[in-house]
Amino acid sequence: MMRKNLETLKPLLEKMDPALSKVSMEEIVAAMGQAGEVELAGAPSRWEDQVIEKIIPKGARVLDLGCGEGELLQRLLRSKQVLGQGVELAPEGVFGCVARGVPVLQIDLDRGLKEFPDGSFDYVVLEETLQTLRRPIELLQEMLRVGKRGIVSFPNFGFWKVRLDLLLGGRMPVTKQLPFRWHDTPNIHLLCLQDFLDWVHQHRVKVAEAHVFAEGKVRKMQEGDNLYAQQCLLVVEK
Repeated sequence: MMRKNLETLKPLLEKMDPALSKVSMEEIVAAMGQAGEVELAGAPSRWEDQVIEKIIPKGARVLDLGCGEGELLQRLLRSKQVLGQGVELAPEGVFGCVARGVPVLQIDLDRGLKEFPDGSFDYVVLEETLQTLRRPIELLQEMLRVGKRGIVSFPNFGFWKVRLDLLLGGRMPVTKQLPFRWHDTPNIHLLCLQDFLDWVHQHRVKVAEAHVFAEGKVRKMQEGDNLYAQQCLLVVEK
């Protein structure tokens, strides 16, 4: 009965969001059972860290923005002998970095990176932090001022299950990656992969490489991933 009803409803869904025409009835039926709580099942824990460790070469100068307690930077210091610097605002994160022996500065990223001169790093990392900033565009520009390359990762609000959940549930979706309700979320500037690519094109920024978690695996970004990617990681440069 559910499938029959959805077959009647699908043309309306496609009219509301044409991208859903690419999603099969089987996928929609399965997703209906999860309406109200979109899952990111199977996403490897901190998969971005593994990709970043492969991207950054030995001895590189690395600035990790919103570094938390310094887990990634600690591994890069040990495995790649990078010249690393962490930036974190939360006191507990700063204390964690100190305990790990990771160099850290307590800085509010919304105030920019004026402490760092132009071109002072090879890579500037912004992992799962972009959507929490009040001035995300300004920080992206600052990243490319102080670093030769920026590595940016974020959850993709254009993922088809998030779209469907919003259409059918009528409420802001709650996911494992975005586990907050509308009133208590730190994620104040949610974005889609296409939003980020629009910024890239408008500001003549080059995407050197891109990876996503999509369809149950980590892989290189493909055309159409604004619909299929759950999480994204892009390496950008001027």
